[in-house]
Amino acid sequence: MGVYPTRKALAIAEEQELDLVEISPNANPPVAKVMDYKKFLYEQKKRDKVLKSKATKVVVKEIRFGPNTDDHDYEFKKKHGEKFLKEGAKLKAYVFFKGRSIVFKEQGEILLLRLAQDLEELGKVEQMPKLEGKRMTMFISPKKSK
Repeated sequence: MGVYPTRKALAIAEEQELDLVEISPNANPPVAKVMDYKKFLYEQKKRDKVLKSKATKVVVKEIRFGPNTDDHDYEFKKKHGEKFLKEGAKLKAYVFFKGRSIVFKEQGEILLLRLAQDLEELGKVEQMPKLEGKRMTMFISPKKSK
């Protein structure tokens, strides 16, 4: 289409029973297009929905340990961690220190590092063990499967 003065463009849009949509108002002269605006909005929404459905959703699964977790419980929770990483979820492993058990923070760190070492073929450590209040947290993200 050519460049029309505003009134002529409006007349053309009304004649075709469509809308005159301003595309670039800062241009000289302003750029406008004759189109069905409702249909344009509908298709824009549809495109956005398709893009949103293709976006990956990050799932974070948590595993909680105590500072004095015994071997059987550790193995049990490690198996859950393996399952979560195989499913493609991020793993948040944390040691919760109750009451005065905060004196065992070295044991908690050793426990988390042991878990990271046991799961190293399935995932990589995203954040090393870090003490935040009464929790020592570590994140493990799954390795991309080929």
